[in-house]
Amino acid sequence: MTASLLFLLVLLIGAGAFIMGRSRSIASANGKLASLHSLPGYHGSYAALLSLLPALLVFAIWLAVAPSIIDDRTRFGLPNDVLNQGAAATELALGQVKSVARGLLLLSPEERAAIDNGSVSLRDGLGAKGIPLAGDGAPYMVESANDYNAMNQTSLLAMAGLVLLLAIGGAVFALRGIDQRFRARNRVERVILGALLLASSIAILTTIGIIGSMLTEALRFFASVSPSEFFFGTVWDPRFAAAGNTGQAGQFGLLPLLSGTLYIAFVAMLFAVPIGLFAAIYMAEYASNPVRSIAKPLLEILAGIPTIVYGFFALVTVGPFLRDISAQLNGLVTGNYTNFIQAQSVLTAGIVMGIMLIPFVSSLSDDIITQVPRALRDGSLGLGATRSETIKRVVLPAALPGIVGALLLTASRAVGETMIVVLAAGVAARMQINPFEPMTTVTVKIVNQLTGDLEFTSPQTLVAFALGITLFAITLCLNIYALYIVRKYREQYE
Repeated sequence: MTASLLFLLVLLIGAGAFIMGRSRSIASANGKLASLHSLPGYHGSYAALLSLLPALLVFAIWLAVAPSIIDDRTRFGLPNDVLNQGAAATELALGQVKSVARGLLLLSPEERAAIDNGSVSLRDGLGAKGIPLAGDGAPYMVESANDYNAMNQTSLLAMAGLVLLLAIGGAVFALRGIDQRFRARNRVERVILGALLLASSIAILTTIGIIGSMLTEALRFFASVSPSEFFFGTVWDPRFAAAGNTGQAGQFGLLPLLSGTLYIAFVAMLFAVPIGLFAAIYMAEYASNPVRSIAKPLLEILAGIPTIVYGFFALVTVGPFLRDISAQLNGLVTGNYTNFIQAQSVLTAGIVMGIMLIPFVSSLSDDIITQVPRALRDGSLGLGATRSETIKRVVLPAALPGIVGALLLTASRAVGETMIVVLAAGVAARMQINPFEPMTTVTVKIVNQLTGDLEFTSPQTLVAFALGITLFAITLCLNIYALYIVRKYREQYE
C-alpha cells in the first residue's frame, strides 16, 4: 500500500462517515427535521471531521518523522570503516544505499538473486534499470539497501494500520453519539473556529520564525563585527582578511547601501505618486463607467508584470535612451557629445521602479477616494463649488489620511525591490547625490553575499542576515506608521 492510496482510503472513510452521520440523524428524528437540534449536514460533518482529523494528523506526522528515523538507523548500520571517514563520506554512502534500495525495488527476484550470488555486478544490474551508481558499489550496500526497504515497508504497514484504525474508530465513535438532541452544529463550529485560529497562528508564527532566524544569524555577525562599524560605517568592502595581514580586513558599512536604497525609492516615488494619484482622481471622479471598467484593469496589469521584466526593460530600453539623449543634449550645449547620464543610474532605476509602482498608488488611492461619501460631493456642488474645487477642497482632504497610508505602503514596496535595481542601477556601493550615477541597495547586496556555495561561518555571508533584519525593521516601521496615520486621522462618516 502506498501513501497516496492510504490517503485516498481515509478520504473515502470520511465521506462514508458523512453520509452515515447524516442518515443516522434523520433516522433518529423519524424524518422530522424540526426536532433536530442541528441540521443533518452538521451531523454528517461532525462524523466526517472526527473520522478525518485524527487520522490525517497522524498520517502527516508519520510522513514527516519516519524518513529521518529510517535514515538514522540506516546510517548507524553502515560499516565502521565508513563511519570513521567523517560526515561527508557517511552521507555519500547513505545516498548510495538509498539509490541501491530504489533500484532493488525495480528488479525481479531473479535479478536480485543474480546480484546476490555475484553473477551480475551491482552497478550493471541497477544500470539496466536506469539507476546510476557511482562506482561498482561496496558489498555492504545490498544488505543495507534491503534493510532500508524492509524498514520502509514496515513503517508503511504500521502507519496504514494506525491511520485506518483511527479513521474507522473516529467514525464509529461519532456515529454512536448522534441523536436528535446532539449539538453537532456547536461541535463543528468549534472545530472550524480552531482551524481559523490555527491558520492565524501559522501566519504569526511564520513571521516570528523568519525574524528569529534572521536575528540569530545577525547576532553571530555582530559577534565578529562591531554594530557601530556596521550601522555608521561609510565604506562597503566585505573582503576576507589575508593571512597575517589585518589591513585587508573587510569593511561592512551600511550607510552606502541604505542611502542608495532610500535615494532610489525616493526617485521612484517622485515618478509614481503624481501619475498614480492623478490617474486615481480621474478614474474616481471624471471617468465614465465604461472608461473606468477598461482603464482600471489595464492599469493594474502593470502590477502583474514580473520585476525581472522591468529590469530587462530598464537595461535594454530606458537606460540606453537616457544615455543617448544626455549625449545629444550635452552636444547641443557644449559641442561635446559625451553622455552625463549613465545607462545604469539612480534615475534609470527610479523611473522604471516608478512605472512598476503606479498601479499600487492608483489602485489604493482610487479605492480610498471612492469611499468618500457622496453626500460630501453633493453638498459642495450644491453650495456652488465646481467639480475641481470639490475634489481639491472636499474629496482629497477627506481621503488624505488613507492616501498617505497608501503611499507609505507603496514606499515600503519600493524599499524592498531587488531585480530592477540589479539591472538598472548597478552594484556600486557608494554615497553620492548625483542621480545620473550608479548606486546600489541593501537587497542587491543581500543577493550578492548569498550567491554561490556558502557556509554561514564568516562575516561575509552572515552580513546578509544583518542587512535583512535592518531592511525588515525599515519596512515594518513604514507599515506601522502608515497604519498609525490612517487610524489617527481617518474621518468617521455616518
